[in-house]
Amino acid sequence: MRKTFRFLLTVLLAVPAALIAAERANPLLSKSSLPFQAPPFDKIQVSDYQPAIEEGMKQQLAEMAAIADNPEPPTFANTIEAMERSGELFTRAYKVFYNVELSDTNEALQKIKAVLAPKIAAHNDAIYMNPKLYARVQAIYDEREALGLDAEAKYLVERERLFFVRSGANLGPADKAKLSKLNAELAALSTQYADKLLADTNAAAVVVDRKGDLAGLSDGDLAAAAAAAREKKLDGKWLLRMQNTTQQPPLASLENRALRQRILAASMARGDHGGPDDTRATVVKMAALRAEKAKLLGFATWADYVLDDQMAKTPANAEQLLTRLVPPATAKARGEAAAIQKQIDAAKGGFQVTAADWDLYSEKVRKAEYDLDESEIRPYLDLDRVLQDGVFFAANKMYGITFKERKDIPVYHPDVRVWEVFDADGRPLALYYGDFFLRPSKGGGAWCDSFVDQSRLLGWKPAVTNNTNFTKPAAGEPALISSTNVETLFHEFGHALHGMFQNVEYPTLGSTPRDFVEFPSSFNEHWAYEPTVFANYAKHYKTGEPMPAALVEKIKKTKTFNQGYITTEYLASALLDMAWHSQPAGATPQDVDAFEKSTIEARKVNLPEVPPRYRTTYFSHVWDGAYAAGYYAYYWSEVLSNDAFSWFTENGGMTRKNGDRFRAMILSQGGSEDVAAMYRAFRGRDPEIGPFLEERGLTGGSGLPPGAKAAP
Repeated sequence: MRKTFRFLLTVLLAVPAALIAAERANPLLSKSSLPFQAPPFDKIQVSDYQPAIEEGMKQQLAEMAAIADNPEPPTFANTIEAMERSGELFTRAYKVFYNVELSDTNEALQKIKAVLAPKIAAHNDAIYMNPKLYARVQAIYDEREALGLDAEAKYLVERERLFFVRSGANLGPADKAKLSKLNAELAALSTQYADKLLADTNAAAVVVDRKGDLAGLSDGDLAAAAAAAREKKLDGKWLLRMQNTTQQPPLASLENRALRQRILAASMARGDHGGPDDTRATVVKMAALRAEKAKLLGFATWADYVLDDQMAKTPANAEQLLTRLVPPATAKARGEAAAIQKQIDAAKGGFQVTAADWDLYSEKVRKAEYDLDESEIRPYLDLDRVLQDGVFFAANKMYGITFKERKDIPVYHPDVRVWEVFDADGRPLALYYGDFFLRPSKGGGAWCDSFVDQSRLLGWKPAVTNNTNFTKPAAGEPALISSTNVETLFHEFGHALHGMFQNVEYPTLGSTPRDFVEFPSSFNEHWAYEPTVFANYAKHYKTGEPMPAALVEKIKKTKTFNQGYITTEYLASALLDMAWHSQPAGATPQDVDAFEKSTIEARKVNLPEVPPRYRTTYFSHVWDGAYAAGYYAYYWSEVLSNDAFSWFTENGGMTRKNGDRFRAMILSQGGSEDVAAMYRAFRGRDPEIGPFLEERGLTGGSGLPPGAKAAP
């Protein structure tokens, strides 16, 4: 018996560790048996991600090699469709890893991301720089008119061929090698930037020693700050964590001016104060490498490269939209600053308004001019009620879908909730994950992504996720959110609807241009204040009583309040992004702060009271996201969303008939056709900028009359 045991032990010790891991049945290596292929987070370990992703890349490269080496003449089925079927394991494993690392990271996940980033870049290059694979795609592209393909398949062929060209398929061997090196460097730098920013954002949290310094914060916010301090072993203190924007939520209510200034200074210094987490050298290098890559691919700048495949088509078109908004936005912001200064002077403040004062005193102006402040509104905005009786209720009214919370679906963090979504006919449609609270392990901002994307070809139904960074209340306290948070919730759910309603054959056609993808999300924001929807969720968290009619009326009157500030801070960031990415190769500025200052001054958005929403050093959309030379997309999309909403108001508003039409013509289409044509089919014409200007109160004195055309 002992000899047998020793023999078995010797055999086991000789088995490679990787094989033992595989024998443990890495759950990512096989398709999930859960509904909608939901990730089995109760079984997944951190050590599972890298081997699953690397095995997935290995399998996909083998699949692509088989397609490229196929001795049969290229056909749509044996080439394009076969490519669409490839990479199932890689896609599954990477999507789970990407979402978890962004939403609940740790040192181990960050190390895996750093290792994988250049490998994934090389993996994509190996596919899109494969000359034999490209030759087959090009052959099908050349014959596409004669192949009898349906419209979606034909568009897929055109998109696939374009992906190859934009990925360097037409380059010679030496330039392909150079491009691969650039891609690997950029992937590594993006990961480096994200790690530095997260660390510096957490380090920038402000510790407060005296409760008296926090006068103005609600009881719930005080409790949350105390709880955050206790997590850091700072008993008896309060910790104010940072979100990713320049302005921070406590600045709207803190009465202590010195503390407000301290918070804003800490926020604006992120990545810009020396030390290991300074991001300036990283962003300069990234901007330079992007310019080099664009030149290699035949474009003057990175902005030219990016926008060539967007709805805007050229940087000039995008900048035209932004710059034409600068005069009315800054004029309105100056008027708002004057009203704030008047409020400060009336209170004998004895100081000139600064960015650290804006949020607090704009609330005071709102109270003085409209008899309204945010503290009156918050008790009627309980997160759970806004979500279920507002966001879900509106979706039911518009599209007939219903929601059932699933406590049996595993999640990656205790704060995450999951709902199964059912279509109007009762059939299962999607899974929806909601991860709403700020924590040190989560990336900044708000976003939508997916664990599984819809595809009829693959038989996949969507599992989508929304992330926000709302302050988590102390245990037992309600999560009362701001009116801005409400808009964020509706916005991100608009993205979720786009993913849940997608009905395309081929997975590649699930994506749309960046300046169109924000259209459904911006559009969905309009339902936050639709009267029947608002009345359904705006109820007091203690009594359940609806918001008084008089308070509702006050909110309506403040619709365009503070829009000068909001628009100007956005424009400053969007123009800054475009400036960084409009530099030709070899001309990248080396002094980040000086370039930022000169750019904002030259674009005439240099109001000291209105800093950019994101400074260069913490502009994660651009350096660790998909918005490089693309941050303009929010307003480009908002022109579409306001114009589309005007169609609804012209045609009966929030009705199932209108919702079903919007779903059929926009939300279900994904990127299965040219989006300009898609929008034109829905609206009956090209978009117009007038509704956008009216929505923001920017028509007066702007020289931009209602009905002015959007940039082509």
